[in-house]
Order: sequence, then structure tokens, then C-alpha cells
Amino acid sequence: MTTPKPFKILGLQQIAIGGPDKQRLKSLWVDIFGLSVKSTFVSERENVDEDICELGRGATAIEVDLMQPLDADKKPAVHTTPLNHVGLWVDDLQKAVDWMTAQGVRFAPGGIRKGAAGHDICFIHPKANEAFPLSGEGVLIELVQAPPEVVLALS
Repeated sequence: MTTPKPFKILGLQQIAIGGPDKQRLKSLWVDIFGLSVKSTFVSERENVDEDICELGRGATAIEVDLMQPLDADKKPAVHTTPLNHVGLWVDDLQKAVDWMTAQGVRFAPGGIRKGAAGHDICFIHPKANEAFPLSGEGVLIELVQAPPEVVLALS
């Protein structure tokens, strides 16, 4: 990696936990741990019904997404890997994607798009291939464009 990185990974943005029934997940994360549900997100395309919870406050709060599939027999199967993905704040998502692609990082289909919380996102694929030998090594990693207040708080 001879080219300098034109971006910074700032910190943990989210963890996403999947299960067949998000009510069971909420029993632990909301009722026992005390997280609050700040919004919900439903997507047929992504086969997901999720509650977006918050751990902490302000610009550095961490999102905890509790997810269940809309249809357990369809893909993506958000419930088959209990720790579905980890999200990382990045200060310049487009530069990060361009640079990582040039370094051989494999991204999941879909490119940069709006995520459930309204931020631009994309995913590093959990598995490498011949064309792109670098991956999440079994972990789906979401890169999330940090808004200015997060960049300021975490820089």
C-alpha cells in the first residue's frame, strides 16, 4: 500500500444484530439494557424489519440495529448471522471506496447508497475473490459517511 489513505476511519458507528424475532432481541437490548428505539426501518429489497436503537448520546452515540427478516426464506437472510455487521464512521466515503477498491478490497453489490439511518453507506464484502483479494474475512463491514458533527467529535 504505497498510496497514502485519503480518508480516516473515525470510530464505531453501529452493530447490527439479527434474529428470527426482533421482539426477543428488544427484550434484552431495550427492556434489560435500557437502550431506546429511535426509529424503525423496513425494506423489501433488503428483506429487513429493524428497530434502530441508540447507545450513548450525541454525535458519538452508537447505533444498535435489531433486525428480523420480512421473509425467513428469502435473501438477504439478516437473521442467520446473529452479529449481522459492524458499521464504521468514515470521514470521506467516496474517497475511501475509491482508494480501497484500488488496494483490492471487495465491496458488496449496491455501491454507495442511503442507509437505514439516512447516511450514505456501502458494504465491504465478507468474502474475497480472485479480482479483489481483501475482504471482511467472514464479517460484513458497513462504511458510513460521518456527518460533520461526528467528524468534528471524533477527529
